[in-house]
This record gives sequence, C-alpha cells and structure tokens, in this order.
Amino acid sequence: MDLFDRIRNNPGPLGQWSEIAEGYWIFPKLKGELANRMEFNGKEVICWSVNNYLGLGNHPDIRKADADAAAEWGLAYPMGSRMMSGNTDLHDELEQQLAAFEQKEAAVLVNFGYQGIMSAIDALLSPRGRDVVVYDAESHACIVDGVRMYPGKRFAFQHNDIDNLKIQLERATKIVEKTKGGILVISEGVFGMRGDQGKLKEIVELKKQYDFRLLVDDAHGFGVLGATGAGAGEEQGVQDEIDVYFSTFAKSMASVGAFLAGDKDIINFLKYNMRSQIYAKSLPMPFVQSALLRFKMLQDTKHKDKLWENVNALQSGLKARGFDIGNTNSCVTPVYMHGSVEEAMRMVHDLRENHRIFCSIVVYPVIPKGMIILRLIPTAVHTLDDIEESLNAFDAISGKLKGGEYQKEVAWEELYQR
Repeated sequence: MDLFDRIRNNPGPLGQWSEIAEGYWIFPKLKGELANRMEFNGKEVICWSVNNYLGLGNHPDIRKADADAAAEWGLAYPMGSRMMSGNTDLHDELEQQLAAFEQKEAAVLVNFGYQGIMSAIDALLSPRGRDVVVYDAESHACIVDGVRMYPGKRFAFQHNDIDNLKIQLERATKIVEKTKGGILVISEGVFGMRGDQGKLKEIVELKKQYDFRLLVDDAHGFGVLGATGAGAGEEQGVQDEIDVYFSTFAKSMASVGAFLAGDKDIINFLKYNMRSQIYAKSLPMPFVQSALLRFKMLQDTKHKDKLWENVNALQSGLKARGFDIGNTNSCVTPVYMHGSVEEAMRMVHDLRENHRIFCSIVVYPVIPKGMIILRLIPTAVHTLDDIEESLNAFDAISGKLKGGEYQKEVAWEELYQR
C-alpha cells in the first residue's frame, strides 16, 4: 500500500471530523486581545479556554516590554544554537533567577515545553536501555512521547495510585538489579485535564523504600501553587525532594519557552546532552528579556491572590449548583457530564451561540464514550460577574442535557456557523 493511501483512508480519530468541525469545535478562532472576554464567531464570549493564569498576557507593562525587546533586538538575535553562538548574559540571568526561585542549584532554559521535556527524558535515561522509567498513566502527551522514545523498560502506574506505583517500582527494582541501571519516576505537579495535583508527597515518601529519581512536570503549578508560587512541590512541602523540576512559560507567564531545574551537575549534564537544544536555535532575545519582567511580576503575589479568588468563586459556585468537578485541587476546573459526542457538540454550540460562553470540550476518544468534560481555566482577569453569568449558563445547558433536548436531530450544517 502507498503510504499516503493509508493516511488518506484513515485521517485519525479527530481528523475524521475535520470537514464539519474545523474552525468551530476543532481549531476555533478566538479574536481580540487576550482577556476575560474575546470574540468568537462574530460574537463576544466569556472566555474560559486560555491558560493566561495570572493575566500577564495582555498586561500593559508586559506588552510594552515585548515591544521594546523586539525593537531592540529583533527576533533573530542570538543566531545559532545556545552552545555554539546563541548564549547571552540575559539567558544566564534568567536561569539563575529561576533556579533560586525553585530552590534548586541550577536551571537551564529550553525553547518549548513539549520539546523540552521530551528531550530531557531522552537525555536522563540510558541510551542502552539499562534504566527503567515509571510514569503516571495520565501524564501529558509530551511525557508519553518522551517515554516512547526510550528503548528500555517503561511502566505506567495507575493515575495517582500509590499502591500501583509500588507494584511498578517492585518490577523496576528487579530489572535494574540485573541491568545495573537506575529508575526514573515521572509525575505531574498538576494534571491538566482533571486538575488534580500529582501525589508528590506520597511519591517522595517511597524513596525510603525504593531507589529512584523524580522528574515533575509542573506546567500548571508553576506561578500559581505554593506560598510563593514555586509550584506543587512547594504546595505539598516536598520541593527539595523533586530531583528535576520542569515547567513551561506558556501558562502563568503567558509566553514561549520553558526550563528545568535541579542539582548543578545534573542540569549541566542536560545542558550538554539535550539534543533538542544542542541542535536548535537559541531562545530569541525578546522572549528572554521580556520573561525577566514576567517572572518579576509572577513573584508579586497579588496576581496569584486574585486568581485564587476567582478559582474559589467558580469552583464553589459549581459545587453549590450540584456540578461534578471531580478531585481538582488546582486552578484547572473540569465539569463532568454524561452524553454522546453528538449531544456534546449541540450543547457546546448552544453554550457559545446563545449563552456567549466559550470553554474547551473534551469527548471520546480522549475520554471514555458517554462522558463529556467541559474544561474551564479561570484567570486573574476574570470578574465575579463573568463567573455568575457562566454559572447560570451551565445551569441552563445542564437542564437541557438531562431533559434530552440535545438528543434531537439537528443537521451539522445548521449547527456549524462560520
């Protein structure tokens, strides 16, 4: 069979819907400045689908810093990879500040979160497959892809299930006793779909029984959890037990880039061995220079305090109205409902067109058939009016879903309005 014949005959579980869904349910286009209210499909909507946690994305000081940095440096400087010709004092300064904030000896910048953690996993594990990697079964796709690249043994433990983690560690220990390798455990600080924190405190407690190192992806915890915003490790009192800490700038800092922090010798090893950084252009100066201001503002806890005021109002309001938000103990707010994919699409269309609420929808095949997740991301720029209006809208669509109104046949063309 020709390679492209296979691809054309099987566009994938999401690709099969591209003709009727693209531009509305998939690859939607939000317009206007980053804010609590944006434009979608020609109408103003309350937007709950942008990971701009601290509201820095459209802050006037940030906008000015971005513009000034671009004017001063352009987007090309520095040229070349960091190792060859792309290093600067500002790159070093940002790394030093991040390391100190995360209570680690050193840090290293990476260009993108997805690419960065994949490359870190690849570098940390033995290329000969002597090590064993044990990871949470609900880890983000970037972790799963990083683990897939590894030629050695890899075991997934059931989500946040410490007893099952012990079983996998027992298996891993028997293997490394023979291979003379090590064990890497990977969890997330906050799981981006469910919103629950990884059980880091319980995981590090297992270090008393098992010999392993811990890598934590804290993309959704950095800047918003813990007394200072240092993340899930600080929140749970185990920051010093996280061996390699990772986060991205794409969430609380509303920018591009990411970093890893840990012991100086380990970070130095990553710096000299992560292929995605050795063979890639250095993070452009405007991103680095403006990240220094973003990081300074992140440490001003007034932004985090306002965020959590909104998080608590939204989540307590949903609970009071009988909605199931699962076990979230972070800003991520999933609302669990039950219905078919078709019902979910009609419900979201109603939510966006008639109630002017825009949030992300998750359905099969990402989650089991019959389940619907509406995922809300509160930010520091949302208002209590936004929250009240959204709660009322959720009451309305939930009543229709339970009453079977979204089961009525409606032509996709009628729903899909460009």
